[in-house]
Amino acid sequence: MVPTIGRPSLDVLLDALAAAPGPRPAELIVVDDRPTGEPLRPERPGLPPVRVVRTGGGGPARARNLGWRTARTEWIAFLDDDVVPDADWYQRLEHDLADLPADVAGSQGRVRVPLPDDRPPTDWERGTAGLATSSWITADLAYRRAALAAVGGFDERFPRAFREDSDLALRVMDTGARLVRGERWITHPVRPADRWISTRVQAGNADDVLMRRLHGPDWRDRADAALGRRPQHTAVTTAAVAALGFAAAGRPRAAALAAACWLAGTAEFAWARIASGPRTRDEVTTMLLTSAAIPPLATWHWLAGVVRHRGVRAWRGLPDLVLFDRDGTLVHDVPYNGDPQEVWPVDGAKEALDRLRARGVRVGVVSNQSGVARGLITRAQVEACMDRLAELLGPFDTVQYCPHGPEDGCTCRKPAPGMVKAACAELDVDPARCVVIGDIGADVEAATAAGAVGMLVPTSVTRDEELAASDWVLASVTEAVDVVLDGQW
Repeated sequence: MVPTIGRPSLDVLLDALAAAPGPRPAELIVVDDRPTGEPLRPERPGLPPVRVVRTGGGGPARARNLGWRTARTEWIAFLDDDVVPDADWYQRLEHDLADLPADVAGSQGRVRVPLPDDRPPTDWERGTAGLATSSWITADLAYRRAALAAVGGFDERFPRAFREDSDLALRVMDTGARLVRGERWITHPVRPADRWISTRVQAGNADDVLMRRLHGPDWRDRADAALGRRPQHTAVTTAAVAALGFAAAGRPRAAALAAACWLAGTAEFAWARIASGPRTRDEVTTMLLTSAAIPPLATWHWLAGVVRHRGVRAWRGLPDLVLFDRDGTLVHDVPYNGDPQEVWPVDGAKEALDRLRARGVRVGVVSNQSGVARGLITRAQVEACMDRLAELLGPFDTVQYCPHGPEDGCTCRKPAPGMVKAACAELDVDPARCVVIGDIGADVEAATAAGAVGMLVPTSVTRDEELAASDWVLASVTEAVDVVLDGQW
């Protein structure tokens, strides 16, 4: 699975995968994370079957989530679009994943970052070289699909390619699973960057706040993430603010002392970056300019993270499956309907289903059809109406209906959990990762009995006691899907 924003490096990666010998995976999923643009054409001889899906621009966490939700294999191997796998990568991947114990949820590949031989590396090159020793980065990391589903995948509140992989690793390991290192290798070239790249990456300080809120004060030790210079940046920024404040207050000596502290801290930071580098005129100029800008930017982003992420809750992600009642929820209720021409979707149903599909969430139908037992309609008529439903609202991953009457004592008729359990079993979904949306209490009760989450979208037939008993009561299917896609379910 390769998330991409269409950089030229994607072609280099695909060429390497096409030319490499060894066993091919079931498919290659390329997730196009550009908001707009011409469709990507990654197919070329030598690649496994290729599928391209689009996020519309949601960031790397959302792109990876769409990729693994689209896949159906036991293992999902993530590669970034700016890496180059070794020629034996397929063979070593197969070897790395073969016969792993059930408690191993992921296998990380090994990363090399080529640096120049004829000069010391620049500040940006040294920073990129840190990827070679980083833990659990998804530049090359294979996860069991079940492990991703169990924790809701990547936390999409991490908006950039920073910390989202460490967060996922910690949540996976919190389930008792292990992550191991394999023997396959990739090369991660240093991307070209402009003078101000080091200032832009300071936005990651806000993500560090989110990590602390989610995983506690020891998260750095668990994620093998160094603290860096943020305390020094805070001190230097405080000195600069104090200098300005004292000057405004008419206290020149105090202002001069604070300014001296700021200058000393900035000079020390600049020299630490210059001393290890090539010391060319351009590099020295860049270090001087950015060393003055980085401390206040780092502090600003950290403070913004403190405000933005207060009261943050654990990530639940999206469910693996959303099941809908049919009559009264997806379509207008026509009692004991056997005529496909009487199947009329409710407002917003098609759009809601399409939004779930676009995020990789599977959808299905669970419907009581007691008219069969009562002799009012036939199974063929029920199935014809289900076919019409799919024609109007798009394909469903599972369709379950119960033909029994209330007196038959079956285990499938809602509020019994049989249909919900059968849908989950058919798609290999843990019921705890399933949501059921319906218009009466029986829909919610069936969900609860199966271990799923029930949501009620009331209509004129919904009773007051059913409303009072439901944890989730939403005004429409659209609103219910909003809640699901926000990860609040």
